[in-house]
Amino acid sequence: MVADGLNVLFCGINPGLMTAATGHHFARPGNRFWPVLHRSGFTPRLLAPAEQDLLPSYGLGITNVVARATARADELSAEEYREGGRLLAEKVGRLRPRWLAVVGVTAYRAAFADRKAAVGPQERVFGATRVWVLPNPSGLNAGWSVEAMTEEFGRLRGEVAGGGVPREG
Repeated sequence: MVADGLNVLFCGINPGLMTAATGHHFARPGNRFWPVLHRSGFTPRLLAPAEQDLLPSYGLGITNVVARATARADELSAEEYREGGRLLAEKVGRLRPRWLAVVGVTAYRAAFADRKAAVGPQERVFGATRVWVLPNPSGLNAGWSVEAMTEEFGRLRGEVAGGGVPREG
């Protein structure tokens, strides 16, 4: 789910088993990505994972740090994260989104060797692409409520809207 010149390229950690089985990102019931994406204003209505093909019409895309599907992200090796970060940087260089939004601070830290990164905008850029780290919307991430995630996604949405470049769609 990528295209050239997106406003935001969301980047998950890696496909879960449900995503691998269905071919739809953030497909596991209980994953809060789609509700939070809508509640924060990125989409005009709640999309189902099977509607991910609509995202580019809103200037959005989805990819992953690591391509290998697992039941849990902690099954990935440090080398997989590092290689995934390298490949992601190349992808961002080709696609040139305005923002790369990595969904999961632990994945961002591992992929880009930035142990001090926190949720929010980052100093790192890839060419003209700015980087924002968002909380992981997995139902396993009990540290973030839907409301708190919506607020953080909304902060990014505000930056996108305030950037002077109209959304596609």
